[in-house]
Amino acid sequence: MIGRRSFLVTTMMAFGFAFLYIPILSMMVFSFNESRLVTVWAGFSTKWYVELIHNDQIINAAKLSLKIAAINATGAVILGTLAGLALTRFRRFKGRTLMTGMTTAPLVMPEVITGLSLLMLFVAMEQIFGWPAGRGVTTITIAHMTFSMAYVTVVIQSRLSTLDESLEEAALDLGARPAKVFFLITLPIIFPAILAGWLLAFTLSWDDLVITSFVSGPGSSTLPLVIFSKVRLGVSPDINALATIMVSLVAIGIVTAGFYMQRQEKRRERDIQAALAINQ
Repeated sequence: MIGRRSFLVTTMMAFGFAFLYIPILSMMVFSFNESRLVTVWAGFSTKWYVELIHNDQIINAAKLSLKIAAINATGAVILGTLAGLALTRFRRFKGRTLMTGMTTAPLVMPEVITGLSLLMLFVAMEQIFGWPAGRGVTTITIAHMTFSMAYVTVVIQSRLSTLDESLEEAALDLGARPAKVFFLITLPIIFPAILAGWLLAFTLSWDDLVITSFVSGPGSSTLPLVIFSKVRLGVSPDINALATIMVSLVAIGIVTAGFYMQRQEKRRERDIQAALAINQ
């Protein structure tokens, strides 16, 4: 009975992974296709990667997306960490319920509604304050930070809820100031969660299409907007090459972050064991 259940679980998992990753692997294989037809194999070639490198429209859009994603991820991590600390450490304060609802609303809000509301907000702000002047990089970054912050807050809040507060209390009893306790104890412990939140915010900003289409303007086309405009006219092999590069970079980033967090966790466990040994 146990063996049959194990076989069923393994089979379901295999089908699930195949359903997810076979289309991606097929796309990566056909990025090296000689033919312009993306479904007909005509031989191995890397010419589409060479053509992609000389495509100024895609390169400029990729640079813009990287810039926006990096700024968005950094800002979302700062705001999300502060919000997570407030919701975790200050459990009772006036307006906590409202703050909780406002930080988690973007998680369940349809992107069309979010994009439309942000567009109306930016238009109203421009008419009243004269800022932001038009739609562009600034409005896209603010819009991305609005919904990315919610994801970072959830990640940081979940990590802080499992943090042993006795470590911070011991440092405070020994005379350390709250700011020093945060930077020397709390921040190193929650840093893996901060890194995970940064990567999550970066990814969400990098591939966002719906909200960006509402708040972007002339000269601020991000990579998803450019890809979507090209795909509507038919998938070309250089898009497969671009997607292959993106998948490879994401995979490298995930593996690197995974190894780093695993190493930090092992180091933290060794430090705890050493501290327990000293106390004994």
